[in-house]
Amino acid sequence: MNINDYISSGILEAYVLGDLSEQEKREVERNLSLYPELQSELAAIEEAQEKFLMSVAVHPKALVKKSIFDRVDQRTDMLRQETKAASLQPLATSWKYAMAASIAIALFTSYLAYDYRTKWMDAQNNLTELLTQNRRVAEDYNQVNHRLDKLQNDLNIIDSPAFKRVVLKGTPNAPDAMASVYWNESTSEVYVSIQEMKAITKEKQFQLWAQIDGKMVDAGVFDYNAKGLAKMKHVAKGATAFGITIEPRGGKETPTLETIQVFGTITKG
Repeated sequence: MNINDYISSGILEAYVLGDLSEQEKREVERNLSLYPELQSELAAIEEAQEKFLMSVAVHPKALVKKSIFDRVDQRTDMLRQETKAASLQPLATSWKYAMAASIAIALFTSYLAYDYRTKWMDAQNNLTELLTQNRRVAEDYNQVNHRLDKLQNDLNIIDSPAFKRVVLKGTPNAPDAMASVYWNESTSEVYVSIQEMKAITKEKQFQLWAQIDGKMVDAGVFDYNAKGLAKMKHVAKGATAFGITIEPRGGKETPTLETIQVFGTITKG
């Protein structure tokens, strides 16, 4: 497993937030037990989340705080006076004042708890959104890396002297069509590149053929929208030409020569 790709996928952040299914959680926990690097990354994520939540924690404004404590001080003075007066009254009256004070404190703390929970949920939602964006960025990064790797591989094939380039020119069926085949006779590897080819329906595919000992041998099928070099079937030594026909999706064992689009012979040497 590629540790860096796994970390950049954002799955550890989703694990911390509890956004994974049970099966995904078990898979993450299994990987954590196998790779110490993942354990360190998880600890760092948990520490970062804690710091983030602490940074967005809402503190009451100084004016609000002062107002609350002023009211508490006033209430305390009143209670002291009432308690002093109540010392001359029956015990039941003292209990009534104590109960009222308890209710006031309970209401105040309930409000603080509700306010804190609201702010906590807002912070949690913001963090979830950030992690989702991070996962999208990681996916885009991986896709770009994949495309760059393919482009580099294509350039290596095109520049390699081991691959012979065979230019396939248009036939009367498609005079403007053009394609190239890159064939490594030693390894039998074959790649095809489309320069110009007419569009075909989804029910059809292009099929590459290699001419060996006078017979057309299947070299694989590809779609109209193939990007860069398309890897085809291996073609053994002895090929003298390549051609491309239009066939039903999946290809055929023998070519439909009436649909041949391009054809090119292999230059010796």
